Amino acid sequence: MLMNEFSQMHVDVSLPLRQEHVHARPFGPGCSQSGRSRRGLQLAKIFPLVATPTATSTGLVELTVGTVPFRIAATPRKALSGIMELTKPSGSPQRDDTDKSLRKERDKSDQEVRRHSGRDSVVADAVIEQARDDADEALRATREAEEPRPTKVETKARGEEDAAIQRERASADEKLDDERRDRTRALAAFFALERDLTDRHLLVERNRADVALNNRDDFLGMVAHDLRGFMGEIAFRSGVLIRDARDDEEGQRSRQIGLGIQRSTAAMKRLVSDLLDIAAIEAGRLNVEVVKGDVASVLRDSVDPFRFAAQAKGIALDLDEMPSSAQAMFDHDRVLQVLGNLVSNAIKFTPSGGTIALRLAVSGEEVRVTVADTGAGIPPDQLEKIFLRFTQLLPTDRRGLGLGLYISKCLVEAQRGRIWATSIAGQGSNLFFTLPLTNQ
Repeated sequence: MLMNEFSQMHVDVSLPLRQEHVHARPFGPGCSQSGRSRRGLQLAKIFPLVATPTATSTGLVELTVGTVPFRIAATPRKALSGIMELTKPSGSPQRDDTDKSLRKERDKSDQEVRRHSGRDSVVADAVIEQARDDADEALRATREAEEPRPTKVETKARGEEDAAIQRERASADEKLDDERRDRTRALAAFFALERDLTDRHLLVERNRADVALNNRDDFLGMVAHDLRGFMGEIAFRSGVLIRDARDDEEGQRSRQIGLGIQRSTAAMKRLVSDLLDIAAIEAGRLNVEVVKGDVASVLRDSVDPFRFAAQAKGIALDLDEMPSSAQAMFDHDRVLQVLGNLVSNAIKFTPSGGTIALRLAVSGEEVRVTVADTGAGIPPDQLEKIFLRFTQLLPTDRRGLGLGLYISKCLVEAQRGRIWATSIAGQGSNLFFTLPLTNQ
């Protein structure tokens, strides 16, 4: 009966203690009993059985649920200022997973409490019943051994004594049931109050985190805007330097310096864009505009910009045979960004004299793009890790932040595609990503 009552119990947790927010903790022998001082606090109903609360000098509030004493720890409302006015933080997969895990753990705790409460009650009842049976048996044996036999008056008196014992036992059983019921209610109230406070603190922390992230994003956006302006001016001035360079030896040096400045400026622009993309991904605001387009045309158009960088390192960049057209649903600029990350990685890890090939094929209801290189390859235990944030194959590698493949994964998945890698150590790597066909 108690287990069912516990599982179906609803505890109304309304917690204004004027300027206090409270959560309950049971207490008893062994707990410190501080001197009591009245504050005139009014506790909203926790359960139908609640005694008038009494505040202590230590900031605790004592009350009784049924016959079970409770101690309530009062938390100043100013520490939780604005809780009730806060809106629910924006959802995210990570927060949804946290909430799901929290609910699961609470359900497990409730089940364990019900299981242990029921088991303990069964064991206690069995012990009591056995003790009573032993006492009855001992009493019966003693009476049967008595000489001479009892008179009718004595027999009647013993019957009244037995009836009184039964009444006392029934009364004790009733009190025990009441105590168990009160403790079950007290435990339910305790759980509800503790969980309510935990939820409120979690809500506060999430709102604080959201505010901090929004401030960071605003700051990052302003800084990125200014940096792009400065880098655009640097790139423009380096272009003027290249354009006006003379044809003599000094002019050639100036032209090479200008080209180096432009390459560095382009790398800085990519870094700023990566940081903005990371902020957008974390905030769940990654912008992807999926429209119908020709993936084959995108690959053909993307080869020339990458070929210059490959040739500068002595690497051949080829576009293998592919369908003349492959219509799919994708974001043109984001696919170019993914290709740029994959090809840049291939150029970085392929030695001079190697080759990089771009391939396109239609497989089932997907278009599959492949970037294959003849570089050093990827260790088998790193094939999944390379798509994590800030992951570098070599701990000493300082040629990037390890964000490119992570951003590429997020961009491809935002377009309902997949991305993965295969590799044979010493023989190169293949990186694949897919995009859905337009007929899906």
